[in-house]
Amino acid sequence: MIVKNKKRFVWGLSLGLSFGVILVLMFSPIFHGENGLQAADRLFNSIAKGSTNYFPDLLEKNKRFKDTKFEVTLKLANEEMAGKANKLMALAGVRSAVDSTEVKASGYLGQLVQAALQDSEAMFNNQEEAIAAKYGFPGKEVLFVWWSSFKSLDKEFKKQKMFAEASFLTDAMKKGVEVGYNFYGISPQNASSKAGILSLSLVFYVIYTLWWGYAILFLFEGVGMQMKKGAKKEV
Repeated sequence: MIVKNKKRFVWGLSLGLSFGVILVLMFSPIFHGENGLQAADRLFNSIAKGSTNYFPDLLEKNKRFKDTKFEVTLKLANEEMAGKANKLMALAGVRSAVDSTEVKASGYLGQLVQAALQDSEAMFNNQEEAIAAKYGFPGKEVLFVWWSSFKSLDKEFKKQKMFAEASFLTDAMKKGVEVGYNFYGISPQNASSKAGILSLSLVFYVIYTLWWGYAILFLFEGVGMQMKKGAKKEV
């Protein structure tokens, strides 16, 4: 390789090497046992959690369905899942019976969804021990069973043309059960209290991206490669 512009080449090489050193540090567990990406992920998740508490609104909307009756046969992935779903239904006050991988359930929708939302809210607030003691298996597994049961219930509602009920059930799944599952174990923080570190992270991301771009640019210029505007071809 022939270096035609030594100054540009040295700049590019220096930027490339320093970029690599920082990249290695980012993947090293130097942030209280976490690497840079894990620490950043935890920070952003904690801030996101502070603005994703939909439970009061969902529980209020659920009151509209307190007298809505349903009778369905839920199809679960396996017998173990069906057995656990049956236990959740029974403790929620819904009549249910398990048959292999199916659960026949009937009762009031509001009562069922309220039980699922309360469990999800408890997990959202990191109260896993209470949920595990209630059902006899881990809290995140409890929410997964709720989620699987609601997926099957959603299909049954649509078959029965209960579209309003299916729509609310989707909201309860996405804003309730999934939120409780995904944010379990994370401490919520307010974005305003972390404005400094958030701004620093954004600035670092922009600079670090440009850093690598200029490293490549200077290296190419150092070996005599340059970007030039193509000549306009007459037709």
